[in-house]
Amino acid sequence: MFKFMLNDAIGYVRNNVRDISLNALRLLPHLPQLSPYDVNLVLRENEFIFNFPLDGVIHSYETNQLGSNTPCEDSRTEASLLFRNGFICGIFDGHGGAACGQVVSKRLLRYISAATLPRQVLKDKMQKGCTSQSFLKCHNDNADFVNEIKPIYEHSFNKYITELIKEPQRDVTSELQHAFVHLDESLAQEALATHDVRTMGVALSGAVACLVHLEGLQLHVASTGDCGAVLGILDPVTNQWQPKKLNTEHNADNMQEVQRILDEHPKEERDTIIRNGRLLSQLAPLRAFGDYRYKWSVETLQQQVVPMFGEHMMPPHYFTPPYLTARPDVQHHELDVNDKFLVIASDGLWDFLSPSEVVSLVGQHVNSKKIQEPMRLENGDVTLQEISDKLAERKAGLNRKPIDSNAATHLIRHALGGTDYGIEHSKISYYLSLPKDVVRLYRDDITITVIYFNSDHIAKLKKDEKGISSKVTGA
Repeated sequence: MFKFMLNDAIGYVRNNVRDISLNALRLLPHLPQLSPYDVNLVLRENEFIFNFPLDGVIHSYETNQLGSNTPCEDSRTEASLLFRNGFICGIFDGHGGAACGQVVSKRLLRYISAATLPRQVLKDKMQKGCTSQSFLKCHNDNADFVNEIKPIYEHSFNKYITELIKEPQRDVTSELQHAFVHLDESLAQEALATHDVRTMGVALSGAVACLVHLEGLQLHVASTGDCGAVLGILDPVTNQWQPKKLNTEHNADNMQEVQRILDEHPKEERDTIIRNGRLLSQLAPLRAFGDYRYKWSVETLQQQVVPMFGEHMMPPHYFTPPYLTARPDVQHHELDVNDKFLVIASDGLWDFLSPSEVVSLVGQHVNSKKIQEPMRLENGDVTLQEISDKLAERKAGLNRKPIDSNAATHLIRHALGGTDYGIEHSKISYYLSLPKDVVRLYRDDITITVIYFNSDHIAKLKKDEKGISSKVTGA
């Protein structure tokens, strides 16, 4: 009972984190005051930037991670799709430990990279011999699974693609949903088949996910749980930044999601399925990978889980499982020249900043970086007054020069230190100095990836598409 009360307290504080005054934090006088140099070291420790060739839809991406849990329960993976022009990335927020998030962050991208290949290409690659890593190239992941576990995962992957080539090609949305669910089922099958504490630990811990799949101009965002994705659009008329959310969180604030779960169970359970904003009074996200203590039958839990981990693994009011699914909602968006960037992040960021605030901050970051580029004059006659105005604009822009070159770090800095008057160093210092046994009350793990689109290449593809359409219609 104390555990559930603590979880509720943590959730309450996080949900009201912006109402916690800086003065309350300063009641902890024993915390060291970090210097700006020390703060920068901490904030930039996990930065990563990757630039793509100029002839692609994506210009670059920037990512960063700031842990709160020890170890950090968030994971991130980014990769280029092989055998076609595509990109895939995801953010995975673990709970009940880091195991599920770490495993899913690697394996899900491999499943989807195979599933979205044309079936004939997949069949050809299988005949020549392939592994789970044959269909993508990761950019920020140098670690692999331990030797004892890797063969288990490879066997599951080979079983998956063997089934795929027997099935007709589905649309991307359906392939994403199928891959999510199939991988989640693999986690359960591996745990029950091996009786290994590691595979069982993956199945019983959990993770939510937000995954981006991009081929050509077709952008798909698949979301399970409470991570978030928002598109930054530059309005060509007002020159203002506009946000467009590309996912819906699966939590107790989502009444449609709550109703879906209630409809799947007897009316007698309506008062016990969701309590205090949590599934069976325990779990905050209403969809997730793993968490098989909310999916397996009562018999399986009693026979396989309780003997290994104890009676506390049985949730209260557990009558008609499964109560949880990993099936994602998928949103599709066709990129336009006004779509400038996409931000995906774990809920640690959204506890502090709204989607509109995030888009505004990244937009300001984009604008400020343009000021630092060499000045280019337009073709034709340019007056001295026009040159003077441009120089004055650039000089004024230098005052808005960001501290961080990485937009993900820029967001973390504003999340922790932002005030109505700008960044307050002492506020960031206190957040970063909190003891390990206290920090989770004030902030969660924060993981962010910012993807920048290549507007020139998007315009070219749009023009080519329009030309092809005109030829087809005879216009």
